[in-house]
Amino acid sequence: MHESSAQIVTSSGQRLINRLCKHWAHKLEVDADQGRVVFDGGLCLMSADEDALRVQLQADDAERLELLKGVVASHLERMAGKEELEIRWQ
Repeated sequence: MHESSAQIVTSSGQRLINRLCKHWAHKLEVDADQGRVVFDGGLCLMSADEDALRVQLQADDAERLELLKGVVASHLERMAGKEELEIRWQ
């Protein structure tokens, strides 16, 4: 199992989780209450407090992890609208 995480400074974390879960619910297994999205070959867990959004990714292999990092980051940036997010995976 390969893993990566990011802590993103934002006051809109819960709104972003809700938007992403709603967006992905039509084609992926989603639990919006837990911020959980199941991808083919991977898992995304999200949580938020008043000033940060935390994202944890797990994937079957390194290639899938890199793909999921790009997918999640691009969707977060799109859902954030005009708010600029600094996403640094660790």
